[in-house]
Amino acid sequence: MQKDARIYVAGHRGLVGSAIVRRLQAAGHTGLILRTHAELDLTDEAATRAFFEKEQPEYVFLAAAKVGGIVANNSYPAQFIRENLAIQTNVIHSAYLSGVQRLLFLGSSCIYPKLAPQPMRERDLLTGPLEPTNRPYALAKIAGVEMCWSYNRQYGTKYLAAMPTNLYGPGDNYHPTNSHVIPALLRKFHEAKAHGAPQVTVWGTGTPRREFLFSDDMADACVYLMQLPDERYTALLGSDESVTGRFEPPLVNIGVGEDVTIAELAALVAKVVGYAGGIVYDTSKPDGTPRKLMDVGLMKAAGWQARTPLEDGLRVAYAEFAAQNPAG
Repeated sequence: MQKDARIYVAGHRGLVGSAIVRRLQAAGHTGLILRTHAELDLTDEAATRAFFEKEQPEYVFLAAAKVGGIVANNSYPAQFIRENLAIQTNVIHSAYLSGVQRLLFLGSSCIYPKLAPQPMRERDLLTGPLEPTNRPYALAKIAGVEMCWSYNRQYGTKYLAAMPTNLYGPGDNYHPTNSHVIPALLRKFHEAKAHGAPQVTVWGTGTPRREFLFSDDMADACVYLMQLPDERYTALLGSDESVTGRFEPPLVNIGVGEDVTIAELAALVAKVVGYAGGIVYDTSKPDGTPRKLMDVGLMKAAGWQARTPLEDGLRVAYAEFAAQNPAG
């Protein structure tokens, strides 16, 4: 990508999108195209197509999505599948019509089967049942991968899907019920400390294992992928299975390659927040998938790996949250 290339970051106010914008700006890119949801509703096909026709972006980071934790996914399954399908369908098709050179579609590790072998490899896609609590969201993201694959096959586009592990960092969603595990825990322990609560209750058994990637590392990986020379980038776009007989989707995992239990995470969050009370577990609440560790061999082979230790990233995330919520 040239420094003055026209780059559209869809979802630039979200956790991933805002990190990508910071990374691009730090690298000196001056042609960023940004729109808030109020300015452009990506579920509106006509509005999305008109935007692409007018702005003519050369590169697209598709980070816009409806996201949330277990509670949100369980409570609003229809909205999660409908809105995500609409967003990615409109953006990917409009990108094709306007001649976008490269598109990076951002998904989630929940696309892999609930009981996939660990660590999860890209070729484990579609090999087993999904985790029921976020299946609508996961199916939408799988459809996005297939759209990239299909457009590449039929139209010769260069659309790549990147599947990050669990993300956290500046700009995260700290909603009391609709947030993911790290922002939810940061908020819980922050409020418990502020109010002098003797203990904090964490959902589930504490035994599931999760991998966590700092959002700025994720952004660095995304920009790294989009900057790859044509030969190396094209090698990640998979193959036409009807021709090669191989299941090779245009998909790359982005993670750190190691995980922790939820109990270990909770103890680390308590340490970062400075909470000295007890931690108890509500085993009546769902655990979700037992383990979700990404195989990051493709990214390492491409020359990239994560750099931010979990505790360091948590301290950055908590500093931002505490500054915005001083009274708890």
